[in-house]
Amino acid sequence: MNLHPEAIHILRWLHFLAAAVGGGAAVVALLLSGFEDGREDLRGLAATIWARVVSWSFRLAVVAGAILLVLLLQKGENPFIEGRYFTIKLLLVLALLGVSESAPKALAKGKRGASLLTLAFFLAISFVVYNRNLFGHAPLPAPPPAATAASAH
Repeated sequence: MNLHPEAIHILRWLHFLAAAVGGGAAVVALLLSGFEDGREDLRGLAATIWARVVSWSFRLAVVAGAILLVLLLQKGENPFIEGRYFTIKLLLVLALLGVSESAPKALAKGKRGASLLTLAFFLAISFVVYNRNLFGHAPLPAPPPAATAASAH
């Protein structure tokens, strides 16, 4: 049993945990935004949670993912070759990050569109990663022909 974790494994967990915290906090912030209309003491809480928890969790997940990608490429693994899922994931992550950065200001004004779209992107990314086999694989190299006794003569 290997009790010495590699940096890749630690970064993969950090990436996963940061993304999970961001997604969970996004749900909490959206729920709180629904209660802000009727309660004065909760006004602005959803925007604050989004700015302090959701945004920073997604930023940390992106930074950890970028470092993880560099380490994987240095190790000789290339996630871009495994199939189209990684390219789709990166496009969705860039869209998520862009929309997520505008969500706190929108939540402060009482608008939930950007935060709902961020949550939709988060769910789409989760679907793509979990179902990566649906998005095709790169063709495997053909195995060399087997040597037979008849071809040896």
